[in-house]
Amino acid sequence: MKGIAGRQTRGLPVGSKLKCIDNTGAKIVRTVSVINYHGVHRRYPKAGVGDQIVVSVIKGTPEMKRELTRAVIVRQKQSFRRSDGTMIQFEDNAVVLTHENGDTKGSEIKGPIAREAAERWPRIGSTASMIV
Repeated sequence: MKGIAGRQTRGLPVGSKLKCIDNTGAKIVRTVSVINYHGVHRRYPKAGVGDQIVVSVIKGTPEMKRELTRAVIVRQKQSFRRSDGTMIQFEDNAVVLTHENGDTKGSEIKGPIAREAAERWPRIGSTASMIV
């Protein structure tokens, strides 16, 4: 994972609702936990662009609802700084559902995704239609 910023602004705490932008059948998901998060005692775990999280589907097809699955955050409303100094901010918070190894569950991704997520997860980068 070379070339990825170590100090990414994490703008999504556990319990936040996110939009699912792939064609798996899930529409809205809720964050349950953050994978590989090492934080401070009694502090809510937070996630940012490119982080893998465990989510629960709260709106979608009947077979997808209440299912626990992994997802990767590809957009966040909280602005974050890139290594070249530019500040990036999206209009919404969005995720893509994945398997444990990072392969996407869906076959297409709607809308733009952050370059940081595409660099860290190559399968998401190859499936995406637009990378910002």
